[in-house]
Amino acid sequence: MPTGSITPLIALLWVLNVVLDTGGQLAFKAAAGDPNAGDGLARWLYMARRPWIWLGIASYVVEFLIWIAFLSLLPLSEAILLGSINIVAIMVAGRFLFGEKLTRMRVAGILLVTLGVAIVGVGG
Repeated sequence: MPTGSITPLIALLWVLNVVLDTGGQLAFKAAAGDPNAGDGLARWLYMARRPWIWLGIASYVVEFLIWIAFLSLLPLSEAILLGSINIVAIMVAGRFLFGEKLTRMRVAGILLVTLGVAIVGVGG
């Protein structure tokens, strides 16, 4: 597959990768951030009984398969750069779902990553 040709299949795999990676990270954050979890081993046992941790694991298993398919269609250097948009999606979702702060430096980073992904996406 020549560099710069984003087919509908590649676009679909890319979107699925972003959604699954973001969903998995958010599920893990929900599991880890539960104030009822306790400490030490009790925390891990509590998280293992909650659906968030399993949703995160399932998301990662499916994402792994999607990522392998994505890598089979693009050069690694291009796939990795396109995949970095996950960082942006996770940061924005963390802001809205968990109230995490987006400082000026983080917003600048988001803009730079987005610009880089856009450049790679159009064939730069």
